[in-house]
Amino acid sequence: MIKRSAMGSICMCHFILPLTIVVVATLGDSTTESYWLLKIKSELVDPLGALRNWSPTTHICSWNGLTCEVDQTHVVGLNLSGSGISGSISGELSHLISLQALDLSSNNLTGSIPSELGQLQNLRILLLYSNYLSHNIPEEIGNLSKLQVLRLGNNMLAGEIPPSIGNLSELAVLGVANCNLNGSIPIEVGNLKHLVSLDLQVNSLSGLIPEEIQGCKELQNFAASNNMLEGEIPSSMGSLKSLRILNLANNTLSGSIPTSLSLLSNLTYLNLLGNKLNGEIPPELNSLSQLQKLDLSRNNLSGSLTLLNVKLQNLETMVLSDNALTGIPYNFCLRGSKLQQLFLARNKLYGRFPLGLLNCSSIQQVDLSDNSFEGELPSSLDKLQNLTDLMLNNNSFIGSLPPEIGNISSLRSLFLFGNSFTGKIPAEIGRLKRLNTIYLYDNQMSGPIPRELTNCTSLTGIDFFGNHFYGSIPETIGKLKGLTVLHLRQNDLSGPIPPSMGYCKRLQLLALADNKLSGSIPPTFSYLSQLRTITLYNNSFEGPLPHSLSLLRNLKIINFSNNKFSGSIVPLTGSNSLTVLDLTNNSFSGSIPSILANSGDLTRLRLANNYLTGTIPSELGHLTELNFLDLSFNNLTGHVPPQLSNCKKIEHLLLNNNRLGGEMLPWLGSLQELGELDLSFNNFHGRVPAELGGCSKLLKLSLHHNNLSGEIPLEIGNLTLLNVFNLQRNSLSGHIPSTIQQCSKLYELRLSENFLSGIIPVGLGAVTELQVILDLSRNLFSGEIPSSLGNLMKLERLDLSFNHLQGQLPPSLGQLTSLHVLNLSNNHLHGLIPSTFSGFPLSSFLNNDHLCGPPLALCSETSRMKLSNSQVAAIIVAIVLTSTLICLVLLYIMLRIWCNWIKVAVSSEEGGMVEQKTRNGEYWNMNSPELFPSPEKQISATTCICNLKIHAAARENTLVR
Repeated sequence: MIKRSAMGSICMCHFILPLTIVVVATLGDSTTESYWLLKIKSELVDPLGALRNWSPTTHICSWNGLTCEVDQTHVVGLNLSGSGISGSISGELSHLISLQALDLSSNNLTGSIPSELGQLQNLRILLLYSNYLSHNIPEEIGNLSKLQVLRLGNNMLAGEIPPSIGNLSELAVLGVANCNLNGSIPIEVGNLKHLVSLDLQVNSLSGLIPEEIQGCKELQNFAASNNMLEGEIPSSMGSLKSLRILNLANNTLSGSIPTSLSLLSNLTYLNLLGNKLNGEIPPELNSLSQLQKLDLSRNNLSGSLTLLNVKLQNLETMVLSDNALTGIPYNFCLRGSKLQQLFLARNKLYGRFPLGLLNCSSIQQVDLSDNSFEGELPSSLDKLQNLTDLMLNNNSFIGSLPPEIGNISSLRSLFLFGNSFTGKIPAEIGRLKRLNTIYLYDNQMSGPIPRELTNCTSLTGIDFFGNHFYGSIPETIGKLKGLTVLHLRQNDLSGPIPPSMGYCKRLQLLALADNKLSGSIPPTFSYLSQLRTITLYNNSFEGPLPHSLSLLRNLKIINFSNNKFSGSIVPLTGSNSLTVLDLTNNSFSGSIPSILANSGDLTRLRLANNYLTGTIPSELGHLTELNFLDLSFNNLTGHVPPQLSNCKKIEHLLLNNNRLGGEMLPWLGSLQELGELDLSFNNFHGRVPAELGGCSKLLKLSLHHNNLSGEIPLEIGNLTLLNVFNLQRNSLSGHIPSTIQQCSKLYELRLSENFLSGIIPVGLGAVTELQVILDLSRNLFSGEIPSSLGNLMKLERLDLSFNHLQGQLPPSLGQLTSLHVLNLSNNHLHGLIPSTFSGFPLSSFLNNDHLCGPPLALCSETSRMKLSNSQVAAIIVAIVLTSTLICLVLLYIMLRIWCNWIKVAVSSEEGGMVEQKTRNGEYWNMNSPELFPSPEKQISATTCICNLKIHAAARENTLVR
């Protein structure tokens, strides 16, 4: 029964609603309009209930956002601005024929502007700005002849401004800023005689500013900044006598500033920044006596500044930065000036500080930065008693800061960095109670940091980087309770960090690096809860870190490298917001805390050159933002956790000089961003992973001094960006892969002290960027040195020693004029050494087969012949046999001569001299030329020798007697 009742109610509602609309449609005018408004309501989304009281049960004139005529017969105004409604604008609004004002601005409306709105002939105000409307502005808008205000800005429109806009003869305000419009400004705009405000900013309008704009005689505000307008500013704009605001900034307007602008006597704001205007600033602009703000910055204006504040009596702001101006007149300012802001940065101004500025007694901000001013600052600078910001940075000022600067009691910002100031900071600086920023970095200042500086209790920023300040940091630094930046890097400061620094509780950046500071970190640092960056590197700090540092939860950047800190690094792991942790070159010990993995944004972790032990925590694999991991030169052991393969953004992985072991890591190939990999001086074994060929961005690959074996994989050729490749001191075997020639950017290749064999690949000569070294020494290479190595014109060191290379040195090697270290020793090379190698020491060529030529011995003609090993052996055997035969013949002749001489001597003693013996084979004529007896008469040499012995014995007996 209940369900049936509910169903009946639903049916009744469906019947009553259309009936109500029909009844409403048959009643009077206001009732008709309520019908259309209810229909419009039904098409909108109303999350804030702005249309809640739009109901047929109440009078239309009581509905929210509606305004009726006095007699309540017609709706003349519809204002739903900022109501949060969404949906599209209904064309049914055209039925509200008496509507004079329609404001749907600042909602979430989408879709196009309905062309039916052009039927609202009584419409005077149309406000649709700040929605999400799209498509073109309908031409039918031009039919609204009574329209006075049209604002469509901050939408997502497209297309051009319709020329029909020129038909809106009553239009006073046209706003289409930030609508993505393109095309040019229609010349029909000149028909809008009553136009007061024209806002075309932040679109993509191009072309020229039409001359016809001079027809807008009542125009007071013309803003067309941030478009792509080009050409010159039309001189006809000088006829817009009512103009108060002219903003043409950030276009591509060129040419000179028209002098006709000086006729705009009511102009209060002139902004032409960010164009391509050139020439000098016309002095005629001095007649703009009502001008309050002038911005001509970021153009190409040149010459001296011709604008005189004495004539521009109402001028408060003058911005002329980023031009090519060269001078400021001495009479720029006179008494009675209202000038408060003067910005002349990044011009070509030169000379001493312009004393004419000292007459601008009302001036508050002066920016003369990035010019070429020189000389000392005037001591009369304190005449500028209203000065709040003085920016003289990046010039060439010299000398000391005048003590009188302490008299400018209103000074808040003092930017003097990037000059050549010398001397001390005057103690008078302590009088500046309002000073909140003092930047003196990149000067040549010296002396101690004055204690008086800490009297400037409003200071929030101190930057003295890159000077020569010495002495200690003032102990009273803790008085600066509001200090957020303290940058004292690269000075000569010494002594400890004052404990009072811990009371600068708002400190966010502390940079004390590159000094001579010592001692330990004071425990009061635990109060620096807002500290984000602390850099203490390159000092002499020592001792363990206070445990209270773990309370600094907001730390993002820590760099304590190159000190003498010791103990555990755990106190630095209290923050989960770390992005950089660099503790390189200290004496930290213990293990790497796994809690570091809680800093999910950590990008750089550098713990090299410490005494860390234990294993690499697998939790580091959670650091998915990590791009630099350096754990080198520690005492780490165990395997490298494969979880590091999750660090896909890592670019530098340095684990060298530890005691890590295990198989070489194939998962390294998944690190696509890897640019530097150093696993050297560890105990890794196994093969060089072929997967490394997937690291296409790798620049440096160092796996030397391990126990790697097997062949160098062909996939190494995929590393086409590789600069350094070092596999020396392993146990690698096989050939150098031919794909090495694809590594065309190599400038250092070290493969020494392995068991590599085969020939040196010819393709190695194609790696013409090799410069630092090519070291293939202490391997088993054989064959000849390829002549293609002569193409390595940049090579400085070549070591092929201790191999089995043979053959002659290719003449092309003589082209390597950049070589200053060469070692070809301990091979089997022979032949002539190229003359360009004559300056190398003997040790470069020792222990080869037969190299000759300077610095070795000169080559003979025969030694220059190329002989095979068999030919050399045959020649040696022939020489030995010939020498032996000659020796035997000579020995035989000597013996025969000696024997005959003995016989003659014996005969003479026994009976006189016998002149001639018979030739019976026993004796021969001493005078005969026949040296050899005939064969049949030869007596054996033994007979002669026996006779010789007998006769010698007989002679000896005779002499004894």
